[in-house]
Amino acid sequence: MARIAVRFGRVEPRATARAYLLGLPSSVERRNCWQLAEQAGQARPGPMQRLLRYARWDADAVRDDLCAYAVEHLGADGILVVDETGFLKKGRASAGVQRPYTGTAGRIENAQVGVFLALATERKGP
Repeated sequence: MARIAVRFGRVEPRATARAYLLGLPSSVERRNCWQLAEQAGQARPGPMQRLLRYARWDADAVRDDLCAYAVEHLGADGILVVDETGFLKKGRASAGVQRPYTGTAGRIENAQVGVFLALATERKGP
């Protein structure tokens, strides 16, 4: 967060971004604004929702910062692995639910699509 904090011009979205990022790898069962706000000790999800919907920040600069961080810690000789996965949904209450073709079901179905990125290198872990 120290690396990307400068990308948020105001203290409120900077603090909310920090809470959001700390909540993502936590043990919270579902990663939505309500759950992440509760994890951060906030009574309501408003700040998290405003961060994702209205806050001004330079997404390209954050991407570049995170890329530089990955290169520093993992090396520049890796490849980026992209995986798109469909998550079947029964209703339309979840954010982003559409009716795309999803290989998970093998047909057009209510689903959310998640895109996952990983960096693969020859470097071995600890």
